[in-house]
Amino acid sequence: ERRARFEREAKLLASLNHPNVATLHALEDVGGTHFLAMELVEGEGLDVRIARGAIPIEEALPIALQVAEGLEAAHEKGIVHRDLKPGNVKVRPDGTVKVLDFGLAKAWEEPGATSDLALSPTITGHHTRAGVILGTAAYMSPEQARGKPVDKRADIWAFGCLLYEMLTGRRLFVGETISDTLAAVLKTDPDWTALPEATPASLRSLLHRCLDRDVKQRLRDIGEARVAIAGIEAGAPDPAIELEWTGGSGGPSVAPAKARDSKSLSERLAWLLCCVLAAGGLTVAILWRTSTPAEQTMYFSAPFAFAARDIAIAPNGHTVAVVGYRESARKNVIWLYEVGSPEARSLAGTEGASFPFWSPDGRFLAFFADGKLKKTEVAGGPVQTLCDAPSGRGGTWNKDAVIVFAPSGLLLSGLYRISASGGTPTRISTPDASRGENTHRWPMFMPDGRHYLYLAANVTGESGPDAIFIGLLDSNEKRFVVKTSVNAAYAAGNLLFYRDRTLFCQNFDLDTFELTGEPKAILTEIQYLPRIARTVFAVSDHGLLLAQKSSEASLSRLTWFDRKGNELGVVGTPDLYSNVVLARNGESVAVDKTDQGSQNTDVWTYDLQRDSMKRLTFDPAIDAMPVWSPNGARLMFSSSRQHVFDVYVKNADGAQEEQLILHSGTDDFPNDWSRDGKYVLYIQGRDVWWDLWYLSLPELKSSLFLKTSATIRNGQFSPDAKWVAYASNETGKWEIYVTSFPQARGKWQVSAGGGEQPRWRGDGKELFFLSPEGKMMAVPVKTGAGFDADAPVSLFQANAREIIANSEQAMYDVDRSGQRFLINTQVKKGETQPLSAVLNWDAGLKR
Repeated sequence: ERRARFEREAKLLASLNHPNVATLHALEDVGGTHFLAMELVEGEGLDVRIARGAIPIEEALPIALQVAEGLEAAHEKGIVHRDLKPGNVKVRPDGTVKVLDFGLAKAWEEPGATSDLALSPTITGHHTRAGVILGTAAYMSPEQARGKPVDKRADIWAFGCLLYEMLTGRRLFVGETISDTLAAVLKTDPDWTALPEATPASLRSLLHRCLDRDVKQRLRDIGEARVAIAGIEAGAPDPAIELEWTGGSGGPSVAPAKARDSKSLSERLAWLLCCVLAAGGLTVAILWRTSTPAEQTMYFSAPFAFAARDIAIAPNGHTVAVVGYRESARKNVIWLYEVGSPEARSLAGTEGASFPFWSPDGRFLAFFADGKLKKTEVAGGPVQTLCDAPSGRGGTWNKDAVIVFAPSGLLLSGLYRISASGGTPTRISTPDASRGENTHRWPMFMPDGRHYLYLAANVTGESGPDAIFIGLLDSNEKRFVVKTSVNAAYAAGNLLFYRDRTLFCQNFDLDTFELTGEPKAILTEIQYLPRIARTVFAVSDHGLLLAQKSSEASLSRLTWFDRKGNELGVVGTPDLYSNVVLARNGESVAVDKTDQGSQNTDVWTYDLQRDSMKRLTFDPAIDAMPVWSPNGARLMFSSSRQHVFDVYVKNADGAQEEQLILHSGTDDFPNDWSRDGKYVLYIQGRDVWWDLWYLSLPELKSSLFLKTSATIRNGQFSPDAKWVAYASNETGKWEIYVTSFPQARGKWQVSAGGGEQPRWRGDGKELFFLSPEGKMMAVPVKTGAGFDADAPVSLFQANAREIIANSEQAMYDVDRSGQRFLINTQVKKGETQPLSAVLNWDAGLKR
């Protein structure tokens, strides 16, 4: 009876004549042994090809198309493969794809079988038998894994698994045993981030349709897959929405073209795309709350010229503020993306902005720039300065017009509160050094407007709490929430936090302020900024999540330029450099270098004659801002190894251990060492300001040099040590000033229209500085009984690496002749910087 049935099945398979299906030629019987004679297919198995790595999209599409065509021909005859996998696909030398062993699992099935194993997609040496499964369970559909009857939609699931594996180079569902693999098929969500970023939106959508666990929602016919893939190959636009890049002189813009799906779908897509597509290069993951299945994800891409430095979503959930680099200003500005508008617009007066946050009514944006906390009305109007914030580290605004913010990257500075109309800030928290804390930053108000999240951490590489806490206005209350070393956010009943290079989401009880349930991974590989303990993402209660994908935007290289901006050569290889300082003899350069992916920073020296680099400091804390002694034999630098930044000195040859020479109990950073060796200029943190001090040598006596109700930085001695140039934000933006030394008598403003990082020429007859647009400026000066300066002249566009927001860093130095400039130059970035977005990010948490 079974042999007769098998013959009927074999004849049906033999009738399947298609160029993409290996032909079954005959069923033979020799001496009572039955066997099948099948077409010999020369070529490489798809499993062998995938073992060498992911298959490029342009190579994978023709293979997938031919597999789909073969499946379609079989399905039209009522034949289901039931064991589709890479090992059953061969690619001939001429590119023809053949699907092997079509339908044999069904042909071998015992009549009337109903057990789970009888419905297995593979066969054993003696046909399907209880307790034995041979073959690959990783390609079984969920209904197969549960032992339910299957139809052609099981092949569609396996086709999705095969296509995913071609594109990623890795199997979708894996386990140590068959049972583990089947469990993964039933429960584990695909890792969609593994797909190449260039994967077309319609191809991603197709994968989601094929791999829907709900068989009723799965793609109904493999012919639909064939049509979709053929369209992608032909360069057809995305079947859901066509993206048109319309960037103009005013900034980037994206216009969504006509939708090709239902009205509700097109409205949702347009809604999202108007928010975020202009933020460029982005991958959009959409988890629908409407009629489409929960956790269905669709992806879109659009080119964009820069990475998002920070993101803030308005309370309405559809207006997005993104800090991004504007080429014309050579600085970060805030871009607004409004729902329904095809264009993005930059907010006037936000040059140099960082870490924006919204007012509760969405009328205002607050941000940090020029060492100040500022705000501006998004509908238009002047920018208002609220207070000093020399290196702001986040803020939040409640319905009672109270702003809580971290005004400074100073260690032990804590959080402050201020009225949204401005005034004098009041400290509301102080890091507990006894617990290893040295910073409180990245606050966020909870819905009640009184409690707020914040990060309490140690950002110097030492052991500390590194956790999110809940604070309460007008109280010392403090509650632990979760371990993490970066910012977190609350939305829609959930806490989002970053750990192990992954953004997690977990239910958060507003009554107890405790996490419940298990954390769920949402995104991976988002931008992590270790020096400031921040990841770049934003989330809203309305289901929108945005995150900047990880990039190497911070890499820089040390490059020589002449006065006309011609490149003369490079020093070393690209890395995470800052604070470039040339030795007086011109033979060496000192820099800070941060380990990629960590907070650890050390001082390195580079011998320009020998073309060799040497690490000078080895402490796990941050060692930074080196200054050369006049003869180049020693280096002075700051280190955070005692909870604050103290000043140390060490021989440049590394032969002697560093010696602590200045510990004031707050942060101190050396700026310059006078040519006669008698004085060292340094800046000292004072509450929310920086003052300029000097250290007398060898007495090690500290003296206050300049104290203002503003922030001072970048102090530099003239060659004769009779004058000091420095930068101050006392007018509301950074300008360059000169005063006499050692007594500060008189003050002359050298820059016009802004300036930072002054440097003297070796003979003292010229001053250099960087303009707000990043241009190298030169000012002829005369010194003697008094000081006189000519008008600044632009030499060339410097293109120095972007500094860490509102921080004290030196991005260049100049040789004694004033003819060559060593600049920490931004490594050229790619054409696009991907931004990820997730709509209905919390949908899966509600089931």
